[in-house]
Amino acid sequence: MTDISRSLNLKAKKLGVLIKDARLSKGRSIPDCAAATGVLPEVFEAFEYGDESPSLPQVELLAYYLNIPVDHFLGDTSYSGDGKVPSYNPQTIVKLRQKMIGVLIRQARLESGLSIDDLAGKVGISSETLDNYEFGDEAVPLPLLESISRELNRPVREFQDQQGPVGAWMRRQKAVQNMMEMPDDLISFVSKPINQPYIELAKRLSEMSVEKLRAVAEGLLEITL
Repeated sequence: MTDISRSLNLKAKKLGVLIKDARLSKGRSIPDCAAATGVLPEVFEAFEYGDESPSLPQVELLAYYLNIPVDHFLGDTSYSGDGKVPSYNPQTIVKLRQKMIGVLIRQARLESGLSIDDLAGKVGISSETLDNYEFGDEAVPLPLLESISRELNRPVREFQDQQGPVGAWMRRQKAVQNMMEMPDDLISFVSKPINQPYIELAKRLSEMSVEKLRAVAEGLLEITL
């Protein structure tokens, strides 16, 4: 076993542990999670054992189904909490996301000045396999996508869903996380509906150019003088 294969195998095992931990923390069965990600129960079980690895779109769907952050599967800590069961077509979402990830890989590879042979050799796969990934004909296992993103000097998050229901859900998760990191007085302020006009004003001010902001400041100064 080469160093690349050994590294991918260890990542697959770690990912499997995180998947099982997330499933058990939510009290979901293997068939439930398999259906949510669009695979057979035996395939999902192979994910948990690290014998096979899910693609990023499948991980995104699992996170969406269990209502936990996608970052849980990119880290090494366990998770606990309650979730809801969303409704969606996993096969359709995975197929579309597979195509989108392929386009992003190809774009990043070209921008990095690497040929298919170059990148394939760096991550330990055949050029034909990489070509299939770029055209969306095959799903990229997440541990391998992490290796590809590292070789392309791109964060894995760049390949995450930015559109659709899963992307919208992830943005809400991130917004809540960012809000919880604010000081208590700010959390209290933004959580009150009566303060919404001030928040909207702050948003509009943040979108103004420096010149317009300077003009507004000068106008306010003249009023107070």
